[in-house]
Amino acid sequence: VDVFQAWCGPCKPVVNLFQKIRNQLGSDLLHFAVAEVDSIDALEKYRGQCEPVFLFYTGGELVAVVRGADAPLLQKTILKHL
Repeated sequence: VDVFQAWCGPCKPVVNLFQKIRNQLGSDLLHFAVAEVDSIDALEKYRGQCEPVFLFYTGGELVAVVRGADAPLLQKTILKHL
């Protein structure tokens, strides 16, 4: 989940990375979503930040958090949890 502020917007360059990995691994394994923190109370702790935050869930449980648009780290995290 790409967690973003309304004034900053979702991290568009990372969307391409996720699409590339999803195409390589198959669409059933990886799902990408965006969430605006101002409209979701459960994400309140991420408000006021100007860096992208990516939350990784497996089986409905939060398993990793990556701060910043670090493509190699994001790819490593995705592959680790798949």
